[in-house]
Amino acid sequence: FPFRLFPLREHGMNWRAKPLTCQEIKAFKKSKEVMQRFIHAYQLMLRFYGIILINKETGELKRAENWAERFQNLNRFSHNNLRITRILKCLGEMGYERYQVHLVKFFLTETLVKETLPNVKRSALDYFLFTIRSKRKRRALVHYAWKHFKPRGSFVWGPHDKLLKFR
Repeated sequence: FPFRLFPLREHGMNWRAKPLTCQEIKAFKKSKEVMQRFIHAYQLMLRFYGIILINKETGELKRAENWAERFQNLNRFSHNNLRITRILKCLGEMGYERYQVHLVKFFLTETLVKETLPNVKRSALDYFLFTIRSKRKRRALVHYAWKHFKPRGSFVWGPHDKLLKFR
């Protein structure tokens, strides 16, 4: 059977890969070895994108030394955005919501603040943001995006009146 490095409970682009079941997710979460392999796979993909996981407990990230070269790849090939969305969804399935938040904020910072990934900006706003399961954390990230979006009046990912009052 074809398998996925970051499996989900939904069909992806590979129609032969079977979606995960809830039982499989529970079994994965119970296996220390499977979860360690999952984090190792996550770190490998991050390095491919020019990112380093600097804290396994919190999920905190930073740019890798080769970030400029790897970001060129991210900007050039939009299929990476689908993979990143898949990774974010899988992190949520596997109980690593804190990792999701750091990865989304990393991409929001790089696209909106540092402006190093202009071709990832739309995916970060349209897809990455909305993989966050926690409504409170998602709202905080939408607010962060709104604060850094230019021109602010064109921001369509949340109601401006609520974003103005966000605490």
